[in-house]
Amino acid sequence: MMEFVLFLGVCFVLGGLAVASNPSPYYGVVGLVVAAIAGCGWLVSLGVSFVSLVLVMVYLGGMLVVFVYSVSLAADPYPEAWTDWGVVGYGFGLGLVVMIGLIVGGVPGQLVDSGTVNSGGLLSVRSDFSGVAVLYSEGAGLLLVGGWGLLLTLFVVLE
Repeated sequence: MMEFVLFLGVCFVLGGLAVASNPSPYYGVVGLVVAAIAGCGWLVSLGVSFVSLVLVMVYLGGMLVVFVYSVSLAADPYPEAWTDWGVVGYGFGLGLVVMIGLIVGGVPGQLVDSGTVNSGGLLSVRSDFSGVAVLYSEGAGLLLVGGWGLLLTLFVVLE
């Protein structure tokens, strides 16, 4: 399991580097999807499956709408690919900065198994099982405001 979580972490960092190092939205969206799915898989491995599901739906749904909008504005006939020297150099520089930051921050020494959100002792109910109930009971107003904002954004984009 530890190897799988480490693999998801590497995919998350590589997806973020793919988004940051590529000026073309066509190739950047691939990195966005890889980073979002790897991050949500990481959250599932920690035991917060509801939060992961909400993040996939909200984050990928919203960001892919922004991607479609930016692609329609920047209709590039010859977008820069990941194999162009400028993009490779920029990605290598970002990867070097991330690696130095991880080493200086002491992250390799902290790769140990920590707890999850599972309750301990007499309480055997996982903490994220109440997420749907809390979302619809206490967050109903925010859901309505968010839905209204998405509807307004749809009309602005279509105009």
